[in-house]
Amino acid sequence: MAPESTTRSIRRGLPRVRGGEPWPTAASAGFETPAAPAPHPSGAASPAQAPTRIRRGLPRVAGGPAWPDVELPAPAPPGPQPSEMASPAPAPPPAPAAAPAPAAAPAPAPAPAAERRTYRGLTIAQWVWRSIGGAAAIVAFAGLVMLAARGLLTFAWAQDFVKRFPGAYAMPESAPTGLPLWLEWQHFLNAFFLLLIIRTGIQIRGERKPQASWAPRWNSKRRISLTVWLHQSLDLLWVVNGAVFIVLLFTTGQWMRIVPTSWSVFPNAFTAGLRYASMNWPTEDGWANYNSLQQLSYFAVVFLIAPLAMVTGFRMSGLWKREWTRLSRLYRAPLARAIHYPTMILFCAFIVVHVVLVLATGALRNLNHMFGHSDVVSWTGFWLFVAALVVMAAGWVAARPLVTAPIASLFGKVGR
Repeated sequence: MAPESTTRSIRRGLPRVRGGEPWPTAASAGFETPAAPAPHPSGAASPAQAPTRIRRGLPRVAGGPAWPDVELPAPAPPGPQPSEMASPAPAPPPAPAAAPAPAAAPAPAPAPAAERRTYRGLTIAQWVWRSIGGAAAIVAFAGLVMLAARGLLTFAWAQDFVKRFPGAYAMPESAPTGLPLWLEWQHFLNAFFLLLIIRTGIQIRGERKPQASWAPRWNSKRRISLTVWLHQSLDLLWVVNGAVFIVLLFTTGQWMRIVPTSWSVFPNAFTAGLRYASMNWPTEDGWANYNSLQQLSYFAVVFLIAPLAMVTGFRMSGLWKREWTRLSRLYRAPLARAIHYPTMILFCAFIVVHVVLVLATGALRNLNHMFGHSDVVSWTGFWLFVAALVVMAAGWVAARPLVTAPIASLFGKVGR
């Protein structure tokens, strides 16, 4: 019986080249595989040949022996072997791997589309199309109202109503005629302050990060944005101008022009509105007497909408004391804010309708009433109106921190 071999075989892996020998090959490992010995006469296997040395490499673990850690012979192939010890021809070196083809340059990624700027969630194009659609809807609605008013005036009872209530009633005998000079100045100042108040009010609603802040000298911790300061300062000037207007209105008798003195104002206002709607506008004589619809409109603006704007604005301003806790619970700031904004919308609607009617019902004569201090048709009032528009435009442009900050610093501390 053959003695047991004390050598171990090495495990060989996949070939390095397609169709080649398993790796490592005998030649590259630094040893030769001996031929198997001739069969023993007794039929038993011959003792294993003495092992040859194999080139050893780095250890598998830090501080361990070189790998492999034993001397390994090449295993003898099974089956009959030739009687002569023959060294196989060394295997050809593996063919060098072909250089990989250069990768194609990746196609440049498409540049991201520039993000379109939006204003309150809509782009400029969307605003334009919505404005066009809104204007078309207004024109269509106005056309339907005009057709309905003209159709109503074809009935006999409507014609009798118009004859009975022509659109205006007679003023009291003590009522003054014409518009005094102080009223023209009050009218201009009121328009100037209202324009800037509306502008700053819109800015406050859209303001996220104020450019500057303002604080009173006696309370530096109570800071507000410079836009809020300008808005409240204009409000105070507007209130003072309104107080002077009310005093002069009742001391000169001009109150009878805008305060109804007869219940017939309501049916006459209906007739005036019917004539406006049918585009057969009533005859204007604003120098002597307003029609009833004008009188009710001016009364509502002066004695209802303006005081409502003052009361709600005062609740949201810094003039409202924090110590008024009981009153604050009864009159909450969210309620005042919910009322204050619609009053601005009413002012804007009144201004638009007022200006359109002034220009459409005899522009030169009407402008002379309010700017030229006369009841004649001339260009004097028109050019004074243009000068007033220039002053308003200059105020609109000047209402910015570069101009308002030095003024605000005179009454408090301006900072970032």
